[in-house]
Amino acid sequence: MTLPPPVIELSADDARRLTLRAQRLLGAPDRRGGVPALVGSLGAVQLDTISVLARSHELVAYARLGAIDRGRVETAYWGSGAMFEYWAHAASVLPIADWPLFAFRRRHYRKRARVWGEHEASSAEKVLKQITTDGPLTATELGGAKKSSQWWGWSEVKRAAEFLLASGELACVRRVGWRRVYDLAERVVPSELFHDDFTDDACTSELLRRAAHALGVGTAADLADYYRLAVADVRRLLPQTGLVPVAVEGWRSPAWADPQALDTTARGRHRTTLLSPFDSLVWDRKRSARVFGFDHKLEAYVPKQLRRHGYFAMPVLAGGRLIARVDPARAGDTLVARQIVIEPRHAADARLPGAAAAIGAALREAASWVGCDAVVVEQVEPVEALPAMAAALDPGSTRALRTAAGSTSGRGRGGSAPRAPAARRGRAASRREFRRAPRNSFRNRREK
Repeated sequence: MTLPPPVIELSADDARRLTLRAQRLLGAPDRRGGVPALVGSLGAVQLDTISVLARSHELVAYARLGAIDRGRVETAYWGSGAMFEYWAHAASVLPIADWPLFAFRRRHYRKRARVWGEHEASSAEKVLKQITTDGPLTATELGGAKKSSQWWGWSEVKRAAEFLLASGELACVRRVGWRRVYDLAERVVPSELFHDDFTDDACTSELLRRAAHALGVGTAADLADYYRLAVADVRRLLPQTGLVPVAVEGWRSPAWADPQALDTTARGRHRTTLLSPFDSLVWDRKRSARVFGFDHKLEAYVPKQLRRHGYFAMPVLAGGRLIARVDPARAGDTLVARQIVIEPRHAADARLPGAAAAIGAALREAASWVGCDAVVVEQVEPVEALPAMAAALDPGSTRALRTAAGSTSGRGRGGSAPRAPAARRGRAASRREFRRAPRNSFRNRREK
């Protein structure tokens, strides 16, 4: 198939700003529609079991809407009737209006029951009968969620319930202790939406339009990845979607843009925030490297001794760019940044003060949102950024700034000692703690 030639050329910065605006991270936060409107715009919010500062689906809302009440976020996802859980980019929360668009995937799973592990048809029938009679139930209430202590050790009942959810017989109505509560899909999905009438091509074409709306501009691979669509189907159907072919500076592959995104220039106030590594702005590693020059990898499942940036390193967005990574933790009422790694170009002398100030602001806002009244920074890389981070966490404390600067003598650019390799500087040379206490004092001390 021959694709039409690009009709519009975009600079790399144009593509980056279109992406930020499409992801609701450029311009003043629009809180009028709350979380439902946000999910409608993004198309999908990925779910994950990991919870450090908060769960990922909460962090996605926070990054765009600011310090929104976390209870309101949960209610919007599972208590409003405006959304449902299903398999999109991964396990995700989706607008309930999009239920018909996943008919192709439900048909796929009905033919492949073993995707969810071995289970007897009688087990699925029993689960359906019990929920029909007793109402919404967890897998435990249905007869057992696991047959072993391992996370992959689902019981036959759990496998049956997950198959029924994937095939559209069941829906998740809420979470209890992060366990799904299942109910009959016909009792959850509005009757006008409860159908599988659309063909596979119709579903894929519309989801491509949704992906382009959420990304602003993307290659065929980008658009396919958003909802995990088959790339071959995407390439075949793209010319029929109404998306606009574009050429983006520095991109090797042809790209397609949401026509509405091209109508106006993407501009506005940039959001400064921590991002979940499962955020749709960064969940596609190859795209993040191409759009932002930022190669990010989740290291939660990497052995601890092999991690470069930390268990749940969160990208820091500021000025429309991804400028750093923060590996967070929580100790009582203190937000702990176990490690801050500033991107090399933002750690340069001219940019470092601004980058440090942005990181400090993002940490303070996140701390306040999760109910912490102090911030502790354990490590900073490069070590030359220590004084700037000290100033950012308490700009008025010049004494602390001088102390932090003095502690790096012989290691920084002006010192006489040779500089350690970057990895060693990050893990060993910059071991300090910076604490922002409620009374806005600033202290630093060596780790014991």
